[in-house]
Amino acid sequence: MRNHTVVTEFILLGIPQTEGLETALFFLFSSLYSSTLLGNVLILTAILSSSRLHTPMYYFLGNLSIFDLGFSSTTVPKMLSYLSGQSQVISFQGCATQLFFYHFLGCTETFLYTVMAYDRFVAICYPLRYMVIMNHRVCFVLATGTWMSGCVHAIILTSLTFKLPYCDSNQVSYYFCDIPAVLPLACEDNSLAQRVSFTNVGLVSLICLFLIFVSYTRIGISISKIRSTEGRQRAFSTCSAHLTAILCAYGPVIIIYLQPNPSPLLGAVIQMLNNLVTPMLNPLIYSLRNKDVKSALRHIFLKRNLALRNE
Repeated sequence: MRNHTVVTEFILLGIPQTEGLETALFFLFSSLYSSTLLGNVLILTAILSSSRLHTPMYYFLGNLSIFDLGFSSTTVPKMLSYLSGQSQVISFQGCATQLFFYHFLGCTETFLYTVMAYDRFVAICYPLRYMVIMNHRVCFVLATGTWMSGCVHAIILTSLTFKLPYCDSNQVSYYFCDIPAVLPLACEDNSLAQRVSFTNVGLVSLICLFLIFVSYTRIGISISKIRSTEGRQRAFSTCSAHLTAILCAYGPVIIIYLQPNPSPLLGAVIQMLNNLVTPMLNPLIYSLRNKDVKSALRHIFLKRNLALRNE
């Protein structure tokens, strides 16, 4: 039998076809990551500090901000570390942890967007019963369900990926540990893990997209029945931010899967849009056209200025 060296750490080779651009990419991604952290912390602060925002819609938006903070922090800090010239090595346990949280938070986002679509469906189609249907208990159960489902999804994928033995080659041809980049390094047949991961991720995305489509079809029918132009505009404005966020989240993924042979660079760019740009845009999407959020943020800054002057 041939001797094998058991892998105890992996080497992340980074973003494909970007040799020599490390410094520029470091400053670009650092600014995007800082904006992501600042924007989502501000949204969370506004929701927690303003009693007007203690409603189901903002409860789920707060969950989305927590997700965005975690999702971007799963891959970006390590990427910034090696872009700044530090080691590209990640331990075996660190790689497994990164893969787990990437799929845990990614799946949770998908479920959360679906729950938010249902929330908008109830708000538009059953406005008089909205607070009865979307009571505190229902909101808690729905939010907890998204996080628990994402956790189960990630446990299945992570256990299938890392129960395989890894030996000899430890170079991951990507900027973080994801299933398509890690599985080819396994010493044994990885076809089962590939099939399960592809089916699992695909089914979750398709089912959630279908439920979102059904919710917005019903919303569109209800809006078309509103007689006044002002009423239709008000109803549509409550859904526009969520629709924009869904397009930002699903748009890049749909584009890359429509490509018959996507290049590694295109795949990395699409992944970067999901990992960093979408979490950065969500606070802007939900705050720029939302008077309640802008009012809450303005109130926070006014209180802060008054406190500084008093000191």
